[in-house]
Amino acid sequence: MSRPLAGPQGLLRTLNGRAILEALAGSGPQTRAELMARTGLSRTAVTQVLRMLEAAGAVAPAGVDRDTRGPAAGRVALHPRLGFAAAVHVDHHAAHVVLVDPSGAVRAEEHGDFPPNGDRVAHIVALVERCRRGVRAAKEAIHLAVVGVPGIVTADGGIRDDLGPDGGAFRSALAAALGCPVRIENDVNLAALAELTSGAGGDLSSFALLLLDDGLGAGIVIDGTLHRGFSGVAGEVMYLPQTPLPIGAPVVSDAVVGDLALGVGRDADAPLAEHLEAAARGDEAASRIIAEIGRRIVLVAGSVGLVLDPEAFILSGEAAHPALVAAVDRVAGEYAAQLPLRFRVSSFGPEAPLIGAISEAGSALRSMLFSRILTPAPRAGR
Repeated sequence: MSRPLAGPQGLLRTLNGRAILEALAGSGPQTRAELMARTGLSRTAVTQVLRMLEAAGAVAPAGVDRDTRGPAAGRVALHPRLGFAAAVHVDHHAAHVVLVDPSGAVRAEEHGDFPPNGDRVAHIVALVERCRRGVRAAKEAIHLAVVGVPGIVTADGGIRDDLGPDGGAFRSALAAALGCPVRIENDVNLAALAELTSGAGGDLSSFALLLLDDGLGAGIVIDGTLHRGFSGVAGEVMYLPQTPLPIGAPVVSDAVVGDLALGVGRDADAPLAEHLEAAARGDEAASRIIAEIGRRIVLVAGSVGLVLDPEAFILSGEAAHPALVAAVDRVAGEYAAQLPLRFRVSSFGPEAPLIGAISEAGSALRSMLFSRILTPAPRAGR
């Protein structure tokens, strides 16, 4: 009798192992019977795979199920010491760090303003260490980090911001300091991914997310896929030409808000959030500022719409404030006969870039760990 080929058997074990690991990551501790129902595997297959995963340190006992009828059944779960991924959102003022476990659950988070003239890398690393102490996991591995930043991010992880291109220096320094791979992503793109996977864009095949923070940026999704562009420039809509603005002038920025405030007699140093709240209370001067910003956002959306024709535009960041949403809707109504535009409000508001980083970090962590667990160690030569 011929022996069965080892290749297909190994592939089957890998597929079954990944199915069980994904089930445990998605639904938490489960009994063998629950894993059988969720994966469609036989009891023998589940038992064999769990034995293999336990030997690899991937799963561990997780109590007993006493809720169902019949004899109590033991539960298993992903091993609590598989390690973490770090999800980081960096803006011009601060960093927000979250530790994510393989299930995608948030285990700890820290936020802190950058010190004046301080080292951004050292600040982020300090926040990561505070997170690890917070979950009493100082010895647990940080396997990777996903970092959302403002500015153009090139394919090789370099950042081009107001200070010019960094050639990947920030990513390299952070990877060395954390001792793990680091993926740099544009923060607006991460916000778009958050809306695509679990937010306002979940039922759309194409959309453009317009995020207003210190400036205006777009995250573009086409046929369910994030479009970054050849050099990472896709979505840099803040400098789209608008009459009567001079070519190269920002459409919306902190400086623009200050100029608009000065023109209506309001405090030029006040942040946009303050003008938004004043407009919501009925302040006429603040309402004029918000109306102009709303007009500029609609013109940006119109320009993007004429090129890409997305199903909808998602307003995020401060653009999701009710006063600005109302202003956008009013202006869009004026242009509806020439160019119908659909607008939706972000499901996550200002937190969208961090939510996107958390989702991407959890997904990447599972992929890395599960591949490592299920890849057999090379056999020593004889």
